[in-house]
Amino acid sequence: MTSFHYRNCNLCEAMCGIEIGHENGKVSTVRGDEQDQFSRGHICPKAVALKDIYEDPDRLRTPIKRTDDGWQEITWNEAFDEVVRRLKEVQSAHGRDAVAVYQGNPSVHNLGTMLNSRGLLKSLKTKNNYSATSVDQLPHHFASWAMFGHPFLIPIPDIDRTDFMLILGANPLASNGSLMTAPDVANRLREIQQRGGSVVVVDPRRTETAKMASEHFFIRPGSDVFLLLALIHVVFAENLIDDKKILPFCDGVDELRELVERFTPEAAETETEIAADKIRQLARQFAAAKSAVCYGRMGVSVQKFGGLCQWLINCLNIITGNLDKSGGAMFTSPAFDILAGAKSENIYNRWQSRVRGLPEFMGELPVAALAEEVLTEGAGQIKALITSCGNPVLSTPNGRKLETALERLDFVVCIDIYLNETTRHADVILPPATGLENPHFDIIFNSFAVRNVAKYSPALFPKAESAKFDWEIFQELSHRLTSDGDSECIFVAPEAMLDGALRFGKRAMTLEELAGQPHGVDFGPLESVLPQRLMTPEKRIDLVPQVFVSDVKRLDVLEKSDESLNFALIGRRHLRDCNSWMHNSLRLMKGKNRCTLLMNNEDALSAGLENGQIVRVKSVAGEVELPLETTDNVARGVVSIPHGYGHDRPGTRLSVAENYAGVSINDLTDEKTLDDLTGNAAFSNVRISVSGI
Repeated sequence: MTSFHYRNCNLCEAMCGIEIGHENGKVSTVRGDEQDQFSRGHICPKAVALKDIYEDPDRLRTPIKRTDDGWQEITWNEAFDEVVRRLKEVQSAHGRDAVAVYQGNPSVHNLGTMLNSRGLLKSLKTKNNYSATSVDQLPHHFASWAMFGHPFLIPIPDIDRTDFMLILGANPLASNGSLMTAPDVANRLREIQQRGGSVVVVDPRRTETAKMASEHFFIRPGSDVFLLLALIHVVFAENLIDDKKILPFCDGVDELRELVERFTPEAAETETEIAADKIRQLARQFAAAKSAVCYGRMGVSVQKFGGLCQWLINCLNIITGNLDKSGGAMFTSPAFDILAGAKSENIYNRWQSRVRGLPEFMGELPVAALAEEVLTEGAGQIKALITSCGNPVLSTPNGRKLETALERLDFVVCIDIYLNETTRHADVILPPATGLENPHFDIIFNSFAVRNVAKYSPALFPKAESAKFDWEIFQELSHRLTSDGDSECIFVAPEAMLDGALRFGKRAMTLEELAGQPHGVDFGPLESVLPQRLMTPEKRIDLVPQVFVSDVKRLDVLEKSDESLNFALIGRRHLRDCNSWMHNSLRLMKGKNRCTLLMNNEDALSAGLENGQIVRVKSVAGEVELPLETTDNVARGVVSIPHGYGHDRPGTRLSVAENYAGVSINDLTDEKTLDDLTGNAAFSNVRISVSGI
């Protein structure tokens, strides 16, 4: 007889409620939970991958160790002994910073990892900490820290009540929302239009979101900062703001007005290729709307001025009276408050990377520095690496150089369920129980949700007796690294930590109470919380932090690109993709090849290239070959390759992904091209050439 289990899908940020039919330990159906008030029965194709990952014969279930005769299964005790011994040897010989840690994006999708990975970092006491943050959303955190006092105090678009939504460099119909947890986002955007509002998208590609928008503007990749400065310029120049709407605890309005004075729409037109009159019209529409919100994501974060872009987005929302206001950019009040007990402090540039002097932020260095920190000899050189649920060979810039670095390390241990493009370089792989074997609660994404909601999902299936949860792995390693070896680890389950956080949170509820609501709890729409929730010392917002004002000077010395590299490369995402780690699900990968080079029809005609032919793409970092797909959905001079492919490396154990290998866009990206302010990788506007083969 079929039973039903309710949980949140944790494969992306949307937190869609799902109903899983199961019988005799097997999943029979995965459907949207129509009783989930937040996701309203919506799911995307990725949800079925929960079944595929759980049943995947390629998934590792026991620790494995590299030997001269190949990979060998070992016991957990042998694995822990080996890992701790080797890590201690490296740190004893070369210092604590000789061990580096990289945490991948899926870390924040797992309750056990979220609550326990920091303990491992503390036990290692290394400054060489890296994560996917610096190839993704670091500029968001940086702007929030500088303006609001904490990197996780990020404004969220109140999409359900806004009248005008301006979307820059984001494609929520493919991402399901990102730093904007919004399940059923397509219908949420349509509802804006149905109530008489507008959705405007600015993007170098006519994305899935752009196609359903009220209006779409092509923009030259990497020039968003000029558009934002011009929009703010128009708001001030035409006196489109009501001073009474600007929050009274904001400082620096006059300084911002002076700073943007020279950034006219005419100047922006030259850089963005958006007509000056269109920029003025857009500013007027935004300022005149009853409520409006500007939202920018990957396309504006992963560029040379990502930090400035996220700062200016906040400024635009603030000066038009749309911060902390219904229908504008608001802040969550989650049941598990990650800001509880936090304090305002300096978390920027306390130390720098050894080779290039790149700044630390939030205790992490930019991952673009990882390869050179391994390859450059001398005091402080990285000799060992721990990765946790990440695949940096495919997800960080210049993956080929990182591969070379991984081969030079004395020791590599990976906490991962797959033998993939990165973990194939490991000496030991520790695979945690996964997905449906774990309880789940979205610590991070409840903090980014467009409504105040909460849901706890118990495990569906018990883990194998010989398996370890991720939190058991982290706690065991932390204990062994810091103890004398004579005592046993006393484990603390994540449910106990979660219960404590819920009890002392704003909602004052127990885990038992939350678990009794299998379809989740909706606490209502986002609420005005400022200035109380600000974490700045005096509970005030600084509109013009000096760190941003100083960075504006970089706009005066823009670098000229090599004329032979005559195209701007951008990435793209597909609804059935989520980075690289779900490419071993056949039902997600089958069908038309998605790893193609998109090129404008007229550009292809001018270059003598034809749809479907194999082309060679070159950059300063490397080259790849892949099929050409001609279209009118990208701007002239722009080409696009999807992120997360490149499964043609030997030595992996990904039988499905290998058949849909594609190429890695990060074989073309340059680890030396960054946002100088934040250290975030600049993946957008990579200069490349394209030729036929």
